[in-house]
Amino acid sequence: MQLVERESGEVTVLELGGRLDSNTSKVLEDKVMEILGQGKKKVLMDFKDVDYINSTGLRVLLLALQQLKKTQGKLVLSTIKDYMKEVFEISGYTEIFPIYATQEEALGHFA
Repeated sequence: MQLVERESGEVTVLELGGRLDSNTSKVLEDKVMEILGQGKKKVLMDFKDVDYINSTGLRVLLLALQQLKKTQGKLVLSTIKDYMKEVFEISGYTEIFPIYATQEEALGHFA
């Protein structure tokens, strides 16, 4: 899994790549906990280069959301491939997470 962190104003953008599964989800979980430990409350995860996600990866997203809600923070997702959106829909995550077609639209969510 590739993970690029950058700041866009007050929003921490995580650009993810590769597979988000039981072998790689710990990398994302550790990064999210590091970001939250720094007191950041606005996180955007861009899935443009993610090819696969399973239940372990979804669990990390839910954990991040729960931690951010404790501090009135927000987690927004963007650029999820159509075939992966089905996983989000089946699991009910489209009802839980704001999901945008592009990173730019997702950043607008925080404005």
